[in-house]
Amino acid sequence: MLESTLDIGTAAQILKLLGDKTRLTMVKILDHHDCCVCEFVGIFNMSQPAISQHLRKLKDAGVVGETRRGQWIFYSLNKNSEYYQLVQNLLSHLPSQDDKLAQLEEQGLRITCE
Repeated sequence: MLESTLDIGTAAQILKLLGDKTRLTMVKILDHHDCCVCEFVGIFNMSQPAISQHLRKLKDAGVVGETRRGQWIFYSLNKNSEYYQLVQNLLSHLPSQDDKLAQLEEQGLRITCE
């Protein structure tokens, strides 16, 4: 049972945000792994500005958060978000995306940005 309910408009905005395949995949990966922009660039074979734009939208909505570690910014799922339960419920129906990180590692492109 949800502790609080979202209004239909807010739920629709979050679902629309996650309706993008790239953003949905990012959120699924962030469900289990913190990642930096450079890792997503390798996973999605997209430009850094395009990845940053997706992450900015997710961050602005409160779905993901960021943590600075030295010069690097790592993104993670925002477990304190009022949308977390909705997002978590949705993610529970999706297959793991860990293979994308494994492929990045195999190619020697998984960056530890530390």
